[in-house]
Amino acid sequence: MSEAIRFILNAEEVTLGDFGPTETLLDYLRLKRRLTGTKEGCAEGDCGACTVLVGRLTEHGLRYESVNACIRFLGSLHGTHVVTVEHLAGRDGALHPVQQAMVDCHGSQCGFCTPGFVMSLYGLWLSNDAPTRAEIESALQGNLCRCTGYEPIVKAAEQVAANRPSSLFDPLERDRIQIMAKLWSIQSENGTIVVTKDGARSIIPASVAAFAEVLAEEPKATIVAGATDVGLWVTKQMRQLDPVIFINHLTELQSVEVDENGITIGAGVSYSQALDKIADEIPAFGRLIDRIGGQQVRNMGTIGGNIANGSPIGDTPPPLIALGAELTLRTHSGRRTIPLEDFFLSYGKQDRLAGEFVEKVFVPRPRDNSHFAVYKISKRRDEDISALCGAFNLRLDDEGKVASIRIAFGGMAGTPKRARQVEQALLGQAWSWGVISAVRDAFDQDYQPLSDWRASAEYRSLTAKNLLTRFFLETAGQGHELRRFELEEA
Repeated sequence: MSEAIRFILNAEEVTLGDFGPTETLLDYLRLKRRLTGTKEGCAEGDCGACTVLVGRLTEHGLRYESVNACIRFLGSLHGTHVVTVEHLAGRDGALHPVQQAMVDCHGSQCGFCTPGFVMSLYGLWLSNDAPTRAEIESALQGNLCRCTGYEPIVKAAEQVAANRPSSLFDPLERDRIQIMAKLWSIQSENGTIVVTKDGARSIIPASVAAFAEVLAEEPKATIVAGATDVGLWVTKQMRQLDPVIFINHLTELQSVEVDENGITIGAGVSYSQALDKIADEIPAFGRLIDRIGGQQVRNMGTIGGNIANGSPIGDTPPPLIALGAELTLRTHSGRRTIPLEDFFLSYGKQDRLAGEFVEKVFVPRPRDNSHFAVYKISKRRDEDISALCGAFNLRLDDEGKVASIRIAFGGMAGTPKRARQVEQALLGQAWSWGVISAVRDAFDQDYQPLSDWRASAEYRSLTAKNLLTRFFLETAGQGHELRRFELEEA
């Protein structure tokens, strides 16, 4: 058992054994390493001023992703390569092409947000030789600019893509082989890591089996995969957590398997990792994932975590429930599988035994003759928390009557919940405007939503009914699904 984590920071290998379980990467960079290009803005993963890249070894090689340093805990960095904006400039001080493009296109005014934008664009530059306008905007969803505006920043991204210099200039491309060798060396050291500071422990288990054993011994430990939720417990609620078990490095929890029946997603799979396969198999679900947080949040947050935290406004449970997903829970002594909808018991309470954790979720593929849609309603289109999220899974028989239907909503009750009264009212009925109009009020039997700063109870109730109407119009061929960048695609 080790008492320190190891990672690479820019060009330096770091061994760190003196940190608490809730110490963030942002504070470490700014306060202890004086790498102050990484800024603190919102401290909740919204503004992107703290953006850095974190590289990790995958089955496809070394992969770098933009992340929010403000909610990334140090305990999650073992075996990774952390890259800050200070590492981009050439050895002679020359600006990196991404930085130079920001200068050339006048993409910076006050400059506070600029390092974060540069790092997001740098991550895009590393992974995409010829990004489309839509891909550039997606990469910038998690970065806030208050003074320059996005157009010159987007133009900077287009310029650097059109005039891509030799990769030998770039430090990550130039040193890739050496970095991979160092990371392989770090990861080859087996054993659970426990770092203790002032009595509080950070635990990094060596395997899923070790994780199960640790959780059996520490059933009240906080489990951290992406920290996109738990991070805010610390930065906004000032909670002290002990012990914390970090699982983002466990590759056994990061597989996405597709077969003729559906998709099996490991609990440690991030939104970004799952996006392509989900979008291929269930396009409507894929479009929802592209609206969860910004790119940095999608690179960190996990579908398993979105389920396990039991939030009534989590975006993935409604479509998963509508699709009939099944959840596998595991302890050190075995596994059990339950319908996902049965996992949510009441507000803040889930069907999870002491020492039990979410291992994977199975998502059935929609049947060929079915209609599936999911709608997220929020004040901002991108990077916003849902006021409500509704999902519909419909199958009609040969006579145009409802053979089966599953409707699930988040934001309408203390848990993600099916609209069983609405479903029952529709079952066996003709899929027609008259029937839809008649059953809208059945939503009032299923849900009694609350009012909060995101939406009033009346708004939520009316919107749920209107989403049923929208779903009917789309499936009846009387409407057209709104798509972003439609004019460009045309």
